[in-house]
Amino acid sequence: MSDLPADAPLLTTPLDALHRELGARMVPFAGYAMPVQYPTGILAEHGWCRNHAALFDVSHMGQAWITGADVAGALETLVPASYRELKAGRTRYTVFTNDQGGILDDLMITHVGPDRWFVVVNAACKEADFARLQQGIGDRVTLDVLADRALLALQGPTAAAVMAHFAPASAAMVFMQAGPLDVAGIPCFVTRSGYTGEDGFEISVPADQADHLARLFLDHPEVKPCGLGARDSLRLEAGLPLYGSDIDTTTSPVEAALTFAIGKRRRNDGGFPGAGRILAELEQGTSRLRVGIALDGRAPARAHTEIQDTEGRRIGEVTSGGFAPTLNAPIAMGYVETAFARPGTPLRLIVRGKALEARVVSLPFVEQRYHRG
Repeated sequence: MSDLPADAPLLTTPLDALHRELGARMVPFAGYAMPVQYPTGILAEHGWCRNHAALFDVSHMGQAWITGADVAGALETLVPASYRELKAGRTRYTVFTNDQGGILDDLMITHVGPDRWFVVVNAACKEADFARLQQGIGDRVTLDVLADRALLALQGPTAAAVMAHFAPASAAMVFMQAGPLDVAGIPCFVTRSGYTGEDGFEISVPADQADHLARLFLDHPEVKPCGLGARDSLRLEAGLPLYGSDIDTTTSPVEAALTFAIGKRRRNDGGFPGAGRILAELEQGTSRLRVGIALDGRAPARAHTEIQDTEGRRIGEVTSGGFAPTLNAPIAMGYVETAFARPGTPLRLIVRGKALEARVVSLPFVEQRYHRG
């Protein structure tokens, strides 16, 4: 969560005036005033993103350039991903780990070109993340935090067509590809990625051009604004973890089913915080795992709901849950003892004192539709 005092004034993004003009309901999030929904409502926004193109303001996220002669080697002392092999123009997901193997945050790192990298971190953790980078590798690289940039996310099955209208060169990009790109004549840094499970782009734009660019997108008939509420229900359907809910300092990447974020070479070499525990878990397994859960009936199970086996013994806890509009059914993610992590395993979720029938299912709940080429 944000380190701001409870009575501190909320920060605003460069699109704050636009959100209010569009009738957004603004809420505090990570120290910022952010739109949770617009007048059409979360369900309509969710559906629009699944079928058209949604525009999200994610300018509260932290952005930075990292430059130096061996940025990849320096980064690998802090995270378990392999960056030495990452080609220029590619983005890779990773996590900061602590000495106990827990997750301090998850982040995206892009190899831009010779000696130049781009980093995006979560809003609630960005001050700590940038301090971690500075303290951990600041003697080997230069960290330039970008306080003068906004970040827009254009997501959905028609996002590529919309983006190509404003930036024709974007049509050649594939999932997790990135680079500088002029969008409607504005110099931006664009990655083909997102947090909805849909195809789309994240667009880093100069703050003083963000309002103009957002309005250009919204003038396109395929694009509508969407808030944090839809972003959360979309990422849950896509089986994507939320830092502070599904992953935190008590969970390892192995427990969190994020083993893909541990590079193949790193599994042999180690050299990152918590490697002892994490590599041992890769070899020997863990006592619990993050799983997808489908509930019978219509009632959703929220975070901290107790998970039991069919005999009534507590075996875990829900970390994210809600109603999935695409499936018209309640879903959840949570941690269960490893013996109960196999898809199809029956569970009971205790909601308001009542046991609801549920079962483990494979993630994601809704097929991810990234454009992989």
